[in-house]
Amino acid sequence: MPGANLTRAEARERASVVATESYEVELDLTTSPTTFASRTLVRFTATPGASTFIDLIAPSVHEVTLNGRSLDVADVVSDARIRLDDLAASNELLVVADAAYMNTGEGLHRFVDPVDDEVYLYSQFEVADSRRVFAVFEQPDLKATFTFTVTAPAHWTVVSNYPQAGAPVDVVDGVNRNGGVDKGTATWTFETTPRIASYITAVIAGPYHAEHRELTSQDGRTIPLGVYCRESLAEHLDTDNIVDLTRAGFDFYERAFGVAYPFAKYDQLFVPEFNAGAMENAGAVTFLESYVFRSKVPDATIERRAVTILHELAHMWFGDLVTMRWWDDLWLNESFAEYMSTLATAEATRWTSAWTTFSSLEKNWAYRQDQLPSTHPIVADMRDLEDVEVNFDGITYAKGASVLKQLVSWVGQDEFFDGVRAYFAKHAWGNTELRDFLTELETTSGRDLSAWSGLWLEQAGVTLLRPELEVDDAGVITSFAVLQEVPDEHPVQRPHRLAIGGYDLADGRLVRTVHVELDIDGARTGVPALVGLPRPALVLVNDGDLAYAKIRLDAQSLAASIEHLGKFDDSLPRTLVWTAAWDATRDGETPARDFVDLVLNNIAHETDSSVVLVLLRQLSTALDLYVAPEHRSATETAAADRLLALARAAEAGSDTQLQLVKSFAGRAATTEQLDAVRDLLDGHATLEGLSIDTDLRWELLTSLVTGARAGDADIAAQLADDATATGQRAAAAARAAVPTADAKATAWASVVDQDGLPNALQAATIAGFGRVHDRSLLLPFVEPYFAGLETVWADKTNEMAQNIVVGLYPTELADDTSVDVLGATDAWLDGHPDAPSALRRLVLESRDGVRRALAAQQADLRRT
Repeated sequence: MPGANLTRAEARERASVVATESYEVELDLTTSPTTFASRTLVRFTATPGASTFIDLIAPSVHEVTLNGRSLDVADVVSDARIRLDDLAASNELLVVADAAYMNTGEGLHRFVDPVDDEVYLYSQFEVADSRRVFAVFEQPDLKATFTFTVTAPAHWTVVSNYPQAGAPVDVVDGVNRNGGVDKGTATWTFETTPRIASYITAVIAGPYHAEHRELTSQDGRTIPLGVYCRESLAEHLDTDNIVDLTRAGFDFYERAFGVAYPFAKYDQLFVPEFNAGAMENAGAVTFLESYVFRSKVPDATIERRAVTILHELAHMWFGDLVTMRWWDDLWLNESFAEYMSTLATAEATRWTSAWTTFSSLEKNWAYRQDQLPSTHPIVADMRDLEDVEVNFDGITYAKGASVLKQLVSWVGQDEFFDGVRAYFAKHAWGNTELRDFLTELETTSGRDLSAWSGLWLEQAGVTLLRPELEVDDAGVITSFAVLQEVPDEHPVQRPHRLAIGGYDLADGRLVRTVHVELDIDGARTGVPALVGLPRPALVLVNDGDLAYAKIRLDAQSLAASIEHLGKFDDSLPRTLVWTAAWDATRDGETPARDFVDLVLNNIAHETDSSVVLVLLRQLSTALDLYVAPEHRSATETAAADRLLALARAAEAGSDTQLQLVKSFAGRAATTEQLDAVRDLLDGHATLEGLSIDTDLRWELLTSLVTGARAGDADIAAQLADDATATGQRAAAAARAAVPTADAKATAWASVVDQDGLPNALQAATIAGFGRVHDRSLLLPFVEPYFAGLETVWADKTNEMAQNIVVGLYPTELADDTSVDVLGATDAWLDGHPDAPSALRRLVLESRDGVRRALAAQQADLRRT
């Protein structure tokens, strides 16, 4: 939409003209199933006589009144903006409009529960979608107070950032015009918030099931806690676990930050069809509904929910209490929460190995992102909102958090948190930039961080560390150094604070016998502390995972790790070895089939659920993309057979058993393998301790559908037994996985050519579309993909467009001889130099995946 892409320059100019004071927002959610009434009263100061604009995306605007003067709607409203001329020193603006419900997870999302036909609404405003609900100066540095008044069906629950100001007031008895149950209408008024940014305001409404607890903050206040979900999921809501994590987080953060929880209540709402993991709305955090577990899930998923809960809670201070001035500092907002949530998980919950999970999951994400052609400095150049929308990536979250972890080690943890406490005390309720944060750390640590910031935050790329060692005939180290290799595109030598560990076998276990912590810098750093020591069986650079850097093992250490990978006492060094092996595979240094063998020979010994999850994902990527085409079929068949054997041998009822069964089902392709899937689904074969619950039934059925052993009738029958929103998503994925040209064409059309699918069904359909054993089914869609890119980007919302651009890119056809995916991509890039930069970035990133796959296949082909 023209005018919707606010630029940083425009935001700075507007902030120089206006200062917001307050919003009074009235929403009537009973007017229509497609739109709702929005009335916004904004008070703000301005430079007298100046002109500016306020943001609003709405299908119709009825009234715009500025300082008692009625403005011509046709004249001042244009696309996403309302022009405001001849401002006074003190201004009052009234905007009355009809705003649209969304089904994309942006703005005010509307969902109808297929179980009971009840309507559920929730808001999602980051990055810039509060303007889809009310008129607003949509930028984070124009903070204000907010007072929400909401009219809705009387049997609903309505939640906003602050508590209700009294009980809801009945307005109408009779017709409910929103399409729900006829139970009358009521109005909720909420207390006024402190000064906050518009993107963290929230309205959640519907017949949500609610459970309430409370806790005592460090300043003596009683903080009400609410946990919410749809009524049809209430039986699965484990409130006590969620509240226990919340209480642990409150205690940890209030002590660490030296500031009591800054808001009046803390609600956590699990909402349908959510695009992200969660959103840090002040006092009313929304979460992905999949975190209400209706079936057995891996412990990795339960841990991820715990980290997510603590991540959003950290934002109540860092992000909500103190907010970035513009989106250039999105990284600091997210990285700080990522670092703190991992620290809190490790120190205040049962997941004491959270840093292992961080190393395996988050840092692998960061390393992958940092090697793309679109890599960028941690402090990114956010020129406009479109830049921001595609920057919620592995650098913004995981690399930033990794670098913060190293910074804490460098300046000292006590000094770091002394600086954090000073930062909150100085900037509470305000907006800041990176320099404000670093200034406090410099004061408490006595270190000048400008050079550190220049190298780590303002330049892109990841370095590679290799050990270089020599030993004498007695096995004593005579020379040891760490080599730092830099990529050609980003030749930056950085200082690292890290540890070097040595591991030896003792009583059948690999135990650490040597540990040296030091600073390294430059292309080669000698380590004299190791000279004269007996050479350990395995030498691990970056032991403890303090540094942000890729690592390699020397030949002897690699051999020892492969032979004894399951014998580490601690999960973190084992994970670092896994990561080094995967990175060498992705870089084409190690044949993919070697990595496949390494995983299948050792995964049964892995004790960390998150690491198992990551390894099985990496195994699939290696099989699908990195094994040479000449060897792919045989390798895939053998791998699936081995996964089934491992599942049968796994401990009954164990987390690993469940994950292995899911992985096997995803890869089953031969007659015998699909027979095994059918036997599990039908109960003709059982694995002790394995329950074929609802979600696992869908996975097994979709495996059969992909293998042409089940079809539409089977999907319909399963959906009849599971007529829920989750069932609808699973059915959509299964239908898209039907291995026929017609099924693929129908799935394609529903996602690309039509607009009827909500975000969750769109994502499920895209996932099912890509599930094929015969890749030729995808060939007819290569040309339409490139032909439709600009139309998709122009006609769909950012979230929906990104899903299509990334999800339907033909990566699976990288090595197909009948189509040149790289050539088609290059032709599009060359032919569309003026395409939006965010779109070009996504296409470039997808192209790099194909380039990397082809290089890895060549390395695998050279395997001896």
